[in-house]
Amino acid sequence: MLLAVASGMTVANLYYAQPLLSSLADVFHVSTAAAGGLITLTQVGYVIGMLFLVPLGDRLEKRRLITTLLTVTTLALAVAGFATSFPMLLIASLISGATSVVAQILVPFAANLAPDHARGKIVGRVMSGLLTGILLSRTVSSLVSDLAGWRVVYLGSAVLMAILAVVLRTALPSHAPTTTTIPYTQVLRSTLQLVRTHPALLRRGLYQAAMLALSAPFGPPSPSS
Repeated sequence: MLLAVASGMTVANLYYAQPLLSSLADVFHVSTAAAGGLITLTQVGYVIGMLFLVPLGDRLEKRRLITTLLTVTTLALAVAGFATSFPMLLIASLISGATSVVAQILVPFAANLAPDHARGKIVGRVMSGLLTGILLSRTVSSLVSDLAGWRVVYLGSAVLMAILAVVLRTALPSHAPTTTTIPYTQVLRSTLQLVRTHPALLRRGLYQAAMLALSAPFGPPSPSS
């Protein structure tokens, strides 16, 4: 349950900004299209994290890696909350998007911790938490923004990430890396090898990419809509 909640909380960082785009455009005096670029850049950060940070889960001790990434996420969200310019907000969102891949590290972590007979059930629960975070993030962001302003959305999430880092550091067991003898560049190349060797993996990746694209609109609706 802890891993499910943690997955949902971290992946929600990718979607908090979507209901805030109109407010951000007014505050920073940018166009609607420019404000929509914030969503794109956050997702770009997530892709970067998937490609270059998630593979570190095989080379580094997972609990320490998770704590480090959550610490960076906390700092990036705090910077976003205190941002005084739109470029500052963009950079902070790029970094928080990249480090929010903690959710994708927690899922295999749960699979490794689970006994064989319950692995599918436990991974399903963690994935349910992740999907719940995606679904609730926009609603929570909109409500908090209406009540306290858009900055509180980022600062509140920063506080939650800091608490989560401490809780996971305390609760999770140490998990030794599995590929310490393999160079990092070779680990990255192995991803491409898996795609070539297992066509089903490529298909599922394309399915997930399509679903992500559909769940992340390019920007807020125009005034005429």
